[in-house]
Amino acid sequence: MFKTIKNALKTPEVRKKLLYTLLLIVVFRFGCFVTVPGVDTFTLAEQMHSATNGVTGLIDTISGGAFSRLSIFAMSITPYITASIVIQLLGMVIPALERLTKEGGEEGRTKINKYTKILTIVLALIEGLGIFFSYKSSGIFLDTSFLGGFITVLSLMTGTALLIWLGEQITNKGIGNGISMLIFVGIVSGLPSGVVTVWNLIFGTSTFSTVGLIEALGLILGIVLLIAAVVFIQLAERRIPIQYANKSTSAYGAQNSFLPIKLNSAGVMPVIFASILTTIPATIVALTKNQGAIDFVNKYILYNTPTGFVLYILLILFFGYFYTFMVMNPDEMSKNLNERGGYIPGIRPGEDTSNYISNSMGKLTLVGSIFLVILAAIPIIFSLIFGLSSQVTIGGTGMLIVVGVAIETYKQMESSLVSRSYTAKRKRLR
Repeated sequence: MFKTIKNALKTPEVRKKLLYTLLLIVVFRFGCFVTVPGVDTFTLAEQMHSATNGVTGLIDTISGGAFSRLSIFAMSITPYITASIVIQLLGMVIPALERLTKEGGEEGRTKINKYTKILTIVLALIEGLGIFFSYKSSGIFLDTSFLGGFITVLSLMTGTALLIWLGEQITNKGIGNGISMLIFVGIVSGLPSGVVTVWNLIFGTSTFSTVGLIEALGLILGIVLLIAAVVFIQLAERRIPIQYANKSTSAYGAQNSFLPIKLNSAGVMPVIFASILTTIPATIVALTKNQGAIDFVNKYILYNTPTGFVLYILLILFFGYFYTFMVMNPDEMSKNLNERGGYIPGIRPGEDTSNYISNSMGKLTLVGSIFLVILAAIPIIFSLIFGLSSQVTIGGTGMLIVVGVAIETYKQMESSLVSRSYTAKRKRLR
């Protein structure tokens, strides 16, 4: 790992991408501290704890504390993620949208991206209105007139649009995984407060606490085991052997070709999708101001409640399958193999190959999703049993996301270095 990072820093092209990404991350972190116009910062500071409860704690964690500061990035990229989920689900029921997704090529992806952005603006408007009306009577906003509300909502929508642009720039000109990288940075920015929490467990009352030390060591051990488990499910894969018709099958000339299928091809996206979807009802009921609806959501929908926990688990399982088969289409993989003269030994080309790949993906995704569910559920179960704060459940989900994004980014960086090295060798041979 350290060798790859060292090589990346030595390579001008990759180093340029890293510096560009770092610059955009600095812009993102700066924006997290730019408060929305018309906010009384003193009143906001007094009521900050209400912005980081179980309902909106995950959004605040993902946004790097921007929500609790009511900055222009308070909504983070949650409207964009929600819009992506909606568009993908609509692609399963609307034939025209399904054709764009499967057969549209580059033009189809451009149109899908356009529709996603339009829906993002609509959802950002709704969420911005929800934030304004939720805190309108709390004294946080100095101007609660129509003009004041318009400026507040417009600032929040502009912040979300800017984040989407930053994410696209990191994907296209930086090290990649733009949207995931912004989530990663937002969560990592909360690590100092986590260190303070562990310190307070040991020296909370200015005196050494043996019980606090045991709790802190248990917490650190749990984090290490969680990281190790995430690394395992992210890197584990099944390699399906592939033979090409134009290559020798003799012992001397046989090629070690294979089709790699990850144990968890969806990465941490199911956790991100499931986590954000569980916060949407809270945003909606905040608009209604209906206390009965708010109590219902707090009691049955949030994932630190028993019923919400079951819903959260089911959503992870669903998106585990949904995202995997959306990213890796067995029919397209079979078609590409056939066009290149490749086949799976003992399996007929065409539909049989597609079914074989689909069955293999289904079994692996089931195991990978169960692993993901277990890792996401452990912090929540401990919180419910021992009555720990909601920060424990949020921290567990955040750790899953951080480790998953870090691995994906590292592998993409490694792939860029290999690709550049291969290109350089071809030029020298010419």
